[in-house]
Amino acid sequence: MKYSILIILVFIITSCKNKQSNNVAKLPYFNSTDFTPEWDKAIHKIPEFSFTNQNGEAVTNKTYLNKIYIANFFFTSCPGICPKLTKNMGDLQETYKNDADIMLLSHTVMPWKDSIPVLKDYAKKNNVNAAKWHLVTGDKDTLYDIARTGYFADEDFIKTQDESDFIHTENFVLIDKQGYIRGVYNGTLEIDVERLKRHITILKLGG
Repeated sequence: MKYSILIILVFIITSCKNKQSNNVAKLPYFNSTDFTPEWDKAIHKIPEFSFTNQNGEAVTNKTYLNKIYIANFFFTSCPGICPKLTKNMGDLQETYKNDADIMLLSHTVMPWKDSIPVLKDYAKKNNVNAAKWHLVTGDKDTLYDIARTGYFADEDFIKTQDESDFIHTENFVLIDKQGYIRGVYNGTLEIDVERLKRHITILKLGG
């Protein structure tokens, strides 16, 4: 009897461990604005885009082809959350400086002020490596549209549907090599940035 109970206990423990392993071995896909995780449905891809970076170079989907990348939205004169977002993106740049598979993409939400020279100066002040991290500007409507319908990054728009609203989001969005959204994180919180790093490891292992 004791032997049978021991076997059952071992089976239960092993099953629990396997379930836990399965939970961390693969990331979900996010196909809608409510960020409901879907484990087997890869539907929503980041749409085609073309912006201009801090060096005046074109940045498109092809720039990130077969790359894992982290995207966010900011503006250079932001006195609130943006300095923290930039600091944490800088931390990611440092962490993955020797990893060619990982890149970063920051979109300005104030393109009428964040011109190429302004972005270049901001990049210099924040030690941005242009080979790893692009700060991009472009047409306002195009930037706002990709924020809202591409990255699902504007929580206020999801609630109000007011296209005139200014975009201000703390989200870091994790995109896999196929262009699918695989995670969203609060870019102002170090604990969430660490979670993002763990999820990048999972993606690199094929999860």
